[in-house]
Amino acid sequence: MRRSPYFPYLLLAVAVLFWAGNWVIARALRFDAPPVALAFWRWLTALIILSPFAYTHLRRQWQLIAGSWRVLCLLGLLATVFQHIPVYIGLSQTTATNSALLNSVTPVLIFMLSHVLVGERLSIPQALGVIISLSGVVVILTGGDPMVLATLQLNRGDLWVLLATLAWAIYTVCLRWRPAELNQLAMLWVISAAGVCAMVPLYAWEIASGRTLNPTMPVVAAIAYIGAFSTVVAYVFWNRAVQQVGPSRAGPFMYLMLVYTPLLAIVFLGERLYLYHLVGCVLILGGIALTARGDARSASVEGPPAA
Repeated sequence: MRRSPYFPYLLLAVAVLFWAGNWVIARALRFDAPPVALAFWRWLTALIILSPFAYTHLRRQWQLIAGSWRVLCLLGLLATVFQHIPVYIGLSQTTATNSALLNSVTPVLIFMLSHVLVGERLSIPQALGVIISLSGVVVILTGGDPMVLATLQLNRGDLWVLLATLAWAIYTVCLRWRPAELNQLAMLWVISAAGVCAMVPLYAWEIASGRTLNPTMPVVAAIAYIGAFSTVVAYVFWNRAVQQVGPSRAGPFMYLMLVYTPLLAIVFLGERLYLYHLVGCVLILGGIALTARGDARSASVEGPPAA
């Protein structure tokens, strides 16, 4: 099976399925696992699983890690604290379907931030694509009702998800400053460690405020899943497949999130799809296609957008 030319594509499809599962599980746990607790235990689980595999690389490259600690800590905060905590707050207040659709605007945000932060120029088709995609976001935020904007009655959960998506877009742009020689497993371990350390005071504050994890067997099993499969296994599958087929072929597989997440949410959470979901999805994907078409350069895919 591993020798099959289709095996890397299977890895990509499975990786995205694991990430979609994270969104649905987080929505299901909203009454039993507060956002910081869920993020903390997810990344602590990943850190424990990664440690024996990353140890050799960490020992060999510790000087490189020490010399790049500032950028690695920044990446760790963006990928964990500023991305997953807002995601889990958002999923406690909005549907998994809404979240997945809003998350799909990540590529457009990356184009915009590359222009603002590192001076990359946007062509006319790219700028038009940004406008179209953002209009799709507005459709989803307002539920297809423009009067919602007039009364400013937006779903706070959707806004939290957009904040998390913005954090991941910033993370992706900042990846250009990471040490290129650093092993991927070592980098993921450092990111996990930085995130766990940063979340300790936030977790203590959450507990002190009376919001505690309900450690039932389903909750523990769910956290083990997102720590092991949605974090470690999915990341390894994705990176291995990208190495074999290239980022340009791997990238479109991320849009399976728009298929997996609503289907899983319908089956396991009883959510429903509405016309405004479809309209917003078409606008977002159309805008992304236009921005990508206007970019002749290929970009490497480092990981999942807001997974």
